[in-house]
Parts: sequence; C-alpha cells; structure tokens
Amino acid sequence: MAFIQTKDLKFTYDEVEDGETRQVHEVLKGVNLEIKKGEFVALLGHNGSGKSTIAKMFNAMLQPAGGRVYVEGMDTLDESLLYEIRRRVGLVLQNPDNQLVASIVEEDVAFGPENLGIAPEEIRRRVDDALKAVEMYDYRLNAPYKLSGGQKQRIAIAGIIAMQPECIVLDEPTAMLDPRGREEVLRTIHKLNQEKGITIVLITHYMDEAVQASRVVVMDNGQILLQGTPEEVFAHVELLKKHKLDVPQATELIYRLRASGYPLPECVLNEEDCVAALERILKEPVGDEFSGKK
Repeated sequence: MAFIQTKDLKFTYDEVEDGETRQVHEVLKGVNLEIKKGEFVALLGHNGSGKSTIAKMFNAMLQPAGGRVYVEGMDTLDESLLYEIRRRVGLVLQNPDNQLVASIVEEDVAFGPENLGIAPEEIRRRVDDALKAVEMYDYRLNAPYKLSGGQKQRIAIAGIIAMQPECIVLDEPTAMLDPRGREEVLRTIHKLNQEKGITIVLITHYMDEAVQASRVVVMDNGQILLQGTPEEVFAHVELLKKHKLDVPQATELIYRLRASGYPLPECVLNEEDCVAALERILKEPVGDEFSGKK
C-alpha cells in the first residue's frame, strides 16, 4: 500500500470581486499519484501548476473539492483522523519566519511536541535529537531572528522532526535562500531521507534539486505531465520545453550538442557527467571523426 495516495484529486477556489464570485478556478484536475514509504520525490512545475496546492493536501491543510487523499489508508476528509494524519506528515513552508514562533531556538523546536502533550523529559530528548539531525544543536540557545535564512529553515525542519513524522513535505524550502543556504537545507533533507528513512516530498522549481530525488513528478495545468526517475523525465527535453519548463543546464547543453550531431549520451543530469562526456569526444582523433558529426 502506498504511504500517500491521491485518487482523481480535484481542487478549486473562487475568485471573488466586490463580494461576488466571478469565476471558479480549477487548480487540480483529477490527479492520481502514489508515494511510497521512504521515497524521495520531487514535484516540479511552474507557478500555477498545482504543485503547492497538492503539497498542502498531503497533511490536510487543504481539503479536496473532489476525489480523495489517503495517508496510510486514512482519508484526509475524515476529521476524526486529522491528528493522526498530521502526526505522520509534516509540512515545511517556503518562508521559515512563518513557522518560527519562539524567542529561543530550542523553545521553538519544542513547541510542536508540547502541543502534543509529550512528557517534558521526552521533549528534551526529541529537541536535542532534532537539532543534532539538522546540525543546529550549537545554536539551541540563540534567538531565531539572528540566524541566516538557511539556518532558520533548518530550525523549521527541526521543529517538524521533533514531532517524529514519517513524511516531510517541503514547499519550495530553498526559494528564499542564497546558494549556501540552499546547500545547507538540501544536505539536511538528504540526510533525513537516507539515514532516518523519512519520506521526502520536495516541491521545487530548481532543476538541480529535482535531479537529486529518486523520482520526479512534473505537473502542468493541474495535471501530471510526466513522472519517473530523473533520467526518464529529463530525457523528454522537447516535451518539457513545449510546456515552458526548464531542464538542468547540463541536460540542455548535451541536448543541443546532440542536435548538432555530436555522439553524446541521451540524457546527462549533472556537471560531472557532462564534463566526462565532453572529454570523451575531445579525445577522439583529429579529422572528420573529431567533430563528432555523423
């Protein structure tokens, strides 16, 4: 059984003007998706594709207008199950300032477990473990507002970890961060997935982040356009471009060189593999073959 499953999932919102509903906007149009326990899934799509909406439905922050969302078989429309669903699926938002509530880091991380009625000694253990997991234990007595963007986001993640979820959904967690902050957060996400087995759903518009996932789901206009391994998805360069979606820079370069006739691999995702592929053709003998053109 899938850990998270959507069946014919639909969502709409009303556009209101002068107190009257002018138009009903359909955000999700019958999405069917399964996420297995322990997976690292990246959800891609441009603004308005529905990726952030579906993320908020995984822990019942939003409810379906049609269809169903199941978390370990529990229907998110069943209000009696909301506590159990949200205990299993934690949500990290784009702006960490929207999730930090206390004046001291360790108090902020303790906020969630305290609301769950956890015993004080267990809260202490969870807070320490969570801060160590995101490499922020040394900052436990600091004020959150003094931290960098990347550090704040890691504290927000620690607050979710302290509630011991089985899945963490991250809605563009690096969108407001500089390159160093992005690297810090991504390292933390991978560590949680690989070492603790936490299911990760990463909503992002950065292609270099998506290629690090075990599976990529591309959304467009409220529907799933493509899904598969990063290699499978980004091999469809022309289809992605047709829908005004980017591909990783290395993939784009190799795609253009292949179109010019150079004998290169069909899909290259990162700089290292790109450099290795280019080095191979540059080492070919000088002559007609050197150009690599057929």
